[in-house]
Amino acid sequence: METKPTLIVMLSRFPYPLEKGDKLRAFHQLKGLSEKYAIHLMCTVENKIEPAHFEHVKAYCTSIHLFHLSKLGLAFQLFLSVFSKKPFQALYFYRFTHQLKIARLIRDIRPDHIYCQLIRVSEYVKDYHYCNKTIDYMDAFSKGMERRVQTESFFFRWFYRLESKRLALYERSIFDYFENHTIISEQDRSLLIHPNKQQVVIVPNGIDAAFFEKTTCAVDTDIVFTGNFSYAPNIDAAVILATKILPTLHQKGYKINLLLSGANPSAKVKALANENIIVGGWVDDIRTSYQRSKLFVAPLFIGTGLQNKLLEAMASGLPCITTPLVNQALAAVDGESILLANSPEAIVAKIEWVLEHPELAAKIGENGKTYIQSTYSWTTQNELLSALLQR
Repeated sequence: METKPTLIVMLSRFPYPLEKGDKLRAFHQLKGLSEKYAIHLMCTVENKIEPAHFEHVKAYCTSIHLFHLSKLGLAFQLFLSVFSKKPFQALYFYRFTHQLKIARLIRDIRPDHIYCQLIRVSEYVKDYHYCNKTIDYMDAFSKGMERRVQTESFFFRWFYRLESKRLALYERSIFDYFENHTIISEQDRSLLIHPNKQQVVIVPNGIDAAFFEKTTCAVDTDIVFTGNFSYAPNIDAAVILATKILPTLHQKGYKINLLLSGANPSAKVKALANENIIVGGWVDDIRTSYQRSKLFVAPLFIGTGLQNKLLEAMASGLPCITTPLVNQALAAVDGESILLANSPEAIVAKIEWVLEHPELAAKIGENGKTYIQSTYSWTTQNELLSALLQR
């Protein structure tokens, strides 16, 4: 029996449950890569992992090593950040004691390749040079922080401005420690500042199209928006939907409701709930949130990368309205497989069009589903990643 090559995968979060984009990407990559590699998973964790969640991931790994991030350690890292030039993103997940343990594990495992998701944990593996390494930037984090400067309160702007500058420099400097580099979209690759950024390979997210096929579910919601509601861009989008878009539609005589469905709703999101707005938490089967709804609306004006929530909504056959910023990574055709609008007022107009033209809107939903099925699949993306890891 042929022995599989050994792969160490370094993550900043345990990749289950799948309520965050980095966890979803990591889980499906582990699942696909496990067919060709013996995977040794190493990841930092903040909380205890549920046994059932551990078993979901264990099925695809030869070994799993967890490194706990204590609150005391976080306080110390916060103190260090005052004197460091490294971004807080990197300092938050780094502990010197974990570095020693990880270095020892790497020496014992002697991997054929190391795959590191996100610059957050790149410090742990960057100085190991006895095998090739791949860094998955995922998004241009520095640009995401830069955009948040404009939306945050005055008190926090200095932090996001400083973090954006530190991230940009770190994204550039960490590049040279890795032989291979990946990112989700061309849009994000173009935002990196390294002179050799064209060497970064685009590996988009995928979708399990069969999973999102229609199931029996009664439609009782007009508009749905999903996501991790502790994440600032999603919080902003939820607020725009609840305080600008929905009230305007009500003033125009449309009696419609809104479902905000996703994990970890912040106090700001919870406060949006009323007789016309349902704020749901984590759901075991996200398909029900899409399939009980008529329309998906994502008024995202900050953030970067390919949005998993949009892939899911389109794979479910929903007509989808979002912003040109979000569609830069998706590259769907406006008016054919998606509807684009660049302001809350323009989004209201698109929603009105959908409500007044249900048959045409349904056709856009079907076109969107076909586009996702033909363009984005985890099988295709994992084959691309696997080929890269063999370099």
